[in-house]
Amino acid sequence: MGERAILAEVDDLTRVLGLHAALAADPPAGVDDLVPAARTVLVAFDPARITPAAVRTWVHSAADAAPDAVTPGPLVEIPTRYDGADLEDTAAVLGIPVAELVARHTAARWRVAFTGFAPGFAYLVSDDWPWDVPRLPQPRTRVPAGSVGLAGEFTGAYPRETPGGWRLIGTTDAPLFVPDATDPVLLTPGARVRFVPQRSRISAAPGGDSAGGGSDAAAESSRPEPSSPPRTSPSPGVAALKVLAPGALATVQDLGRPGRAALGVARSGALDRAALRVANRLVGNDETAAGVEIALGGLRAVAERDTWVAVTGALADLHLDGRAVDAYTPLLLPAGAELSIGVARAGARLVLAVRGGVAVTESLGSRSTDVLASLGPPALSAGDVLRTGEPRRPIPVVVSFPWSVPAATVEVDLCPGPRADWFTLAALRTLRDATWTVSSDADRVGIRLDGPALERVRHDELPSEGMRPGALQVPPHGRPVVLLADGPVTGGYPVIAVVTDATLDRLAQARPGDRVRFRGV
Repeated sequence: MGERAILAEVDDLTRVLGLHAALAADPPAGVDDLVPAARTVLVAFDPARITPAAVRTWVHSAADAAPDAVTPGPLVEIPTRYDGADLEDTAAVLGIPVAELVARHTAARWRVAFTGFAPGFAYLVSDDWPWDVPRLPQPRTRVPAGSVGLAGEFTGAYPRETPGGWRLIGTTDAPLFVPDATDPVLLTPGARVRFVPQRSRISAAPGGDSAGGGSDAAAESSRPEPSSPPRTSPSPGVAALKVLAPGALATVQDLGRPGRAALGVARSGALDRAALRVANRLVGNDETAAGVEIALGGLRAVAERDTWVAVTGALADLHLDGRAVDAYTPLLLPAGAELSIGVARAGARLVLAVRGGVAVTESLGSRSTDVLASLGPPALSAGDVLRTGEPRRPIPVVVSFPWSVPAATVEVDLCPGPRADWFTLAALRTLRDATWTVSSDADRVGIRLDGPALERVRHDELPSEGMRPGALQVPPHGRPVVLLADGPVTGGYPVIAVVTDATLDRLAQARPGDRVRFRGV
């Protein structure tokens, strides 16, 4: 799975759970993440700290020692109102009465096989569940948070509003994902789950009974309530810049929250990590400090006090109180001065670093905004004030910093993907030889590329498996989609290849209409 992960494939879900348990018991230094899925375990690692060969040897050794049966996890009871929009239709599809569907769902002994799709979204399986439930012919663009659904052999509950194609049979108020809690995910791999029928929507009183039997009491966890969003809670740091206009989309980003994919949490962070690192260096910050990522430019801000900033990334005109200034250099904004970042003329994203780093409340160890999972602070709006922390080091003396304008044709390197053998040899040649065009479907989650269809030799459905930033998924239409930092951590489309980590940042600057060429397929 590229040069920073391997995909260990086994026969069935029982073996997945055993292998994951054996791997999680004692991971060596350099292994960053383990992501169990339907038939695989993704092992992500840092090649600077451990070699791929050592990872493979460790995985095979763990597989030999994997237990036949996994120790049951904690029991979590989920209060559920069986009032879903698809309840009657799903019963009809299965050829059973609604009452039987509800009774079988509540009587089944479910367990969490893996998580993915969205933070806290758990795929639950049961030996007591006899049906393979077909997904909806047309997925919904909006599934409300708390919806309980069925798809294939799985059941699950949506922690937040997302699109989805599962058949909805109920709703729950259980706190499935609380980012600011010590244990943010309620349903973790291996946990046992029971759905408890609940007749009406009620609020659980502090210290009240937990759900059990046919009780209407809500099954509340002992985790704290989510904290208020950063915009309304007391902000850390000192006021530095007031946003007058945010442009198309401006978000706070640092280097992300790696190592949490097993919880369904993507890496997120700046798409152009090199641009963020350089911008931070230019104002004396640690390279991990948070800055502002601006899609296609257009941001304007006024200094609340004397403030050092630097702008990197895409090519755009910069003005300080109407006077043209340079990118890739430290800029002192006197109190009351206005910084204007024009519309990007080449490239797609600019990075604005502020001395001291943008100070917002951390969520799961990062200040980054994840647009798919709605983690971190909301996107910036006019009137927002950026606050900063303490500077780490002096402003460097920079006469000029070498940089190049992002090209309209982006060249990136590829490593083999785990499902390359699902495609014809002609498809692999096409992937290498074609010039692909960035479609209008391009954001922080991924980029769909327009071009010739990549022909498959296998057309069966692929069970969901772990994904990585840079993975080239190929949906049924045959055009590749490159996953980026906010992309899902599991997916069911075959990955033909993976963009190398060293060249992945280049795709941050690809804008609709730009061209992409792949090397080293």
